[in-house]
Amino acid sequence: MAPAGAFIDLHCHTSASFDSLASPRAVAAAAARRGLTHLAITDHDTIEGALEARDAAPAGLTVLVGEEIRTRDGDLIAVFLSEAVPPGLSAAESIAAIREQGGLVGIPHPFDRFRGSISKGEAIRSLEALAASVDWVESWNARLMFGDGNARASELALAAGVPGVAVSDAHTTLEVGVASTLLQGDASTPEGLRSALAAGPILAVGRASFYVRLVTPVAKVVQRLRGRRRVRPVSRP
Repeated sequence: MAPAGAFIDLHCHTSASFDSLASPRAVAAAAARRGLTHLAITDHDTIEGALEARDAAPAGLTVLVGEEIRTRDGDLIAVFLSEAVPPGLSAAESIAAIREQGGLVGIPHPFDRFRGSISKGEAIRSLEALAASVDWVESWNARLMFGDGNARASELALAAGVPGVAVSDAHTTLEVGVASTLLQGDASTPEGLRSALAAGPILAVGRASFYVRLVTPVAKVVQRLRGRRRVRPVSRP
């Protein structure tokens, strides 16, 4: 029988990313402790951490294998992947690659000027058209600390007619689940998550501490010393 509801965080990183030191096992354990039923592990341009977290997930937690993809036009989030989508493709090419695997796709932090946001490469009209082709927009990203980016993202979701979600964008275990989305239905399959999103998500919003975010530059240095850097984009002919 499908669960009556799901608490899901659709954007979370582990030490498989170049800017996080949180092990996949620890991230999964933190999600379970905080009452999440579903967690999308979306490391930068890799699914290694998601696969490890899925295998280590405590009882009651479903880990969705995902990825944050750096496209030529800005970042996208994918879930239900069987293999990583390489960085450096266009947004349209990346979406096609995700769909080919049967995956779902969302737009993360579309108006965060400090990150690889999709709005940097798209005019507003084309941005709305792109948003209409995805399954959700991050209306609330807990790592967006300044400006009106979340409010504008909410407006974008409304204009495009797609669901808005709340996510933690966690890079440490302390951030996991600080923002999440309540869905009615089973979010464990692509069809189930799409239907649950269409039924109307409820956003549980919170914000990551500024002090926790100071860990990120340290993590980048440590990961660089370990030899883990951002995945290079695919070369174009």
